[in-house]
Amino acid sequence: MGGSRSGRTSDAKAESGKRSYAAPALEKGIEILELFARDPGGLTISEIAQRLKRSISEVFRIIIVMERLGWLRKDPANDRYTVSYRVLDVAFRATPAHTLSNVAAPIMHRLSVDTNQSCHLVVRTGGNATVIHRQENMGPVSFGIRLGTSVDMMTSCSGHVLLAFTPVERRASVIAELPGAASATLRRLEKRLEEVRGQGYEMQPSARAAGVTDISFPVFGFDGQVSAALTLPFLTTIDGSQRSDLDETRRMLGEAARRISEGLGWLPQSGNVTD
Repeated sequence: MGGSRSGRTSDAKAESGKRSYAAPALEKGIEILELFARDPGGLTISEIAQRLKRSISEVFRIIIVMERLGWLRKDPANDRYTVSYRVLDVAFRATPAHTLSNVAAPIMHRLSVDTNQSCHLVVRTGGNATVIHRQENMGPVSFGIRLGTSVDMMTSCSGHVLLAFTPVERRASVIAELPGAASATLRRLEKRLEEVRGQGYEMQPSARAAGVTDISFPVFGFDGQVSAALTLPFLTTIDGSQRSDLDETRRMLGEAARRISEGLGWLPQSGNVTD
C-alpha cells in the first residue's frame, strides 16, 4: 500500500511538472503571429509591444529572430512588419490539407471548366470552418470565396455538410464548440442536418449574394470519415455562358466529391456520397 501511495505521489509530481512547463520565447512568438492575424496590414515593433503589453526590448529580440527565419518581413518604407507566406506554406504542408488539396485541385479545375462556375473546399477548424482551396471559373464573371475565409458552421452550406456527416457520437461535442445559440436554433439545425444526411448534400440560397445558390457535398477520407465539404456557389447568368443548369451542376459536383474521396482512399462501403 505504501509503495502504491509513493507511486501515485511521483506520478502527480510528474504531471504537475508537465503542466508547469513554459517556453517564454515560443509563447511570445505565437502571441505575435496571432496579433498579426487581427492586424494583417502590419505593425511596428512599438505597436506590437503596446498591444501585447510587453517591453520594446523583449519584442524586438523575438521579431528579429522571426524575420531572420523568414516568418515575418519588414517594409523598409514604414518599418511595419507583416507575416510572410512562409507561415502559410509551412501550415499547409504540415497538415492533412496538403494531401487533400493536391488530390482535389485537378478535379476542382475540371469541374470549374465543365460548369463555368467557381468552387471551393472547406474543412472544419474548431467551431468554424475554413476555405483551404478554391478554384475560380474561367469566364469573365465569377462569384467565389477567398482562400482562408472563415465559414459559419450553423448557417453555411459547407458547415451543414460537415456537421451532418460527422458521426453522431462526435457531433454533439462539435456542436458544443459552436458559438452560443438558443435551444430552438439548435433544434432547427439538428432537423436540417437530418435532411442533409438523407439527401446526401446541402443546397440553399447563398447568405452572401442574391441570385446565387450554394451546393455542397461531403468529401470522405480513407477512414470513411468526412474530411471536407466541396462547395459550389451556383451563379445564374443571362449572357448565354451558362453551361449547365442547377440540377446538372449538382450532379457534376456530387461526382467530383466522389472522385476526390476515392483519391483519398475512400471506399463506397465506408461512406456515402449521394447524387
